[in-house]
Amino acid sequence: MIDMAAQRRNMVASQVRANDVTDPRIQAAMGEISREDFVPSAARSIAYASESIPLGRGRALMEPRSFAKLAHAAQIRSADLVLVIGAGMGYGAAILARLAETVVALEEDEALAREANRLLVSAGADNAALVQGPLVKGCPDQGPFDVIFIEGAVEIVPEALFGQLKERGRLAAFVIERGVGKARIYTKTGNVVSSRTVFDGMAPLLPGFSREKEFTF
Repeated sequence: MIDMAAQRRNMVASQVRANDVTDPRIQAAMGEISREDFVPSAARSIAYASESIPLGRGRALMEPRSFAKLAHAAQIRSADLVLVIGAGMGYGAAILARLAETVVALEEDEALAREANRLLVSAGADNAALVQGPLVKGCPDQGPFDVIFIEGAVEIVPEALFGQLKERGRLAAFVIERGVGKARIYTKTGNVVSSRTVFDGMAPLLPGFSREKEFTF
């Protein structure tokens, strides 16, 4: 029988703490929340592996290192309102709910949204609310947000999402350019959005966030 608690401890030690994620809140949340509950039953045995895990329907759970480092870079505060885009089965939202005051978890796929809602309740994430809707549109009725956390990679960030940030709000995402992934933090100041690259990394591409193909004749 697999000792999941031991695997969680090893994940935090080797994939989180060892990669400069020094926020003790992130370490504690990832060490306490059962990641294996947020993946399909057939993938429970690899829930703590250093790789992304397919969730079905063309979606995947981000590997622990990338998720933890992006969450750390987003500098989520205890009073923040956070929007998670691409919640999947809810693992990321459950972790971020330990860091923020309120989390809105947006998921487009009906089956995944239903499962995420069940699992968030089961995990005791009372400050996380599941919303089903198009990922690219965000949740304008629930914002503005202190942090928008895109749980997956994008080739483009829709302008509509920047409009849902508060003043000095941050958007955290993996952005793919020419096949190379980089973790970026976008910050809104007035009507200007600036960005900085915080580390190199990759995550599964979210549907709907691909750059339109250019045609040549």
